[in-house]
Amino acid sequence: MYSYIKGKVVDKGLGNLVVDNGGIGYDIGVSGNTLYDVGMGDEVKIYTYLYVKEDEMSLYGFSRAEEKALFLKLIAISGIGPKMAMQILSGYDLKTLTLAIASGDIKTLTKIKGLGKKTAELIVLNLKEQAADDAIGLESGSEATADGDVAAAVFALESLGISKTDAVRAASEAAKHVVGVENIIAYCLKNMG
Repeated sequence: MYSYIKGKVVDKGLGNLVVDNGGIGYDIGVSGNTLYDVGMGDEVKIYTYLYVKEDEMSLYGFSRAEEKALFLKLIAISGIGPKMAMQILSGYDLKTLTLAIASGDIKTLTKIKGLGKKTAELIVLNLKEQAADDAIGLESGSEATADGDVAAAVFALESLGISKTDAVRAASEAAKHVVGVENIIAYCLKNMG
């Protein structure tokens, strides 16, 4: 129903904020990441999701479209509702969370409050491949150049028979230490064996 809401942040709480838009205050449930991204009095664009159930109607919001996309993927998994999805999104920054899912890092995921091993395994099972694709786009560094280098390295590693999730994890780690496609690939091959 609502794709996003633009307005001024007039109140912040633990896990929610109020955005004033045209004299209407929207109470929006948010993750810790979104809460951190916005300040009191900021003019914001919050990507939203309206959750409707017979006894509940809640508005959830995200400062980044990528966070909303991951939220939608999480709630599509049987047994994960919006509140649990927000808890998961609050556990780590988006990049760390996406890399943990892409690499099947259950240990990291279960450190999130309220997330058990079985649910973490279910998330990895359902989202591993999609998260691997998403992780390439979330890489930091020299913005587009670093992203392109990591993506090219992942492609090269895959062509050598390495699984996409392993390639993403290795290339992401390598990009923290070296620059350039060739150097990333060399670093990965040296440290994978």
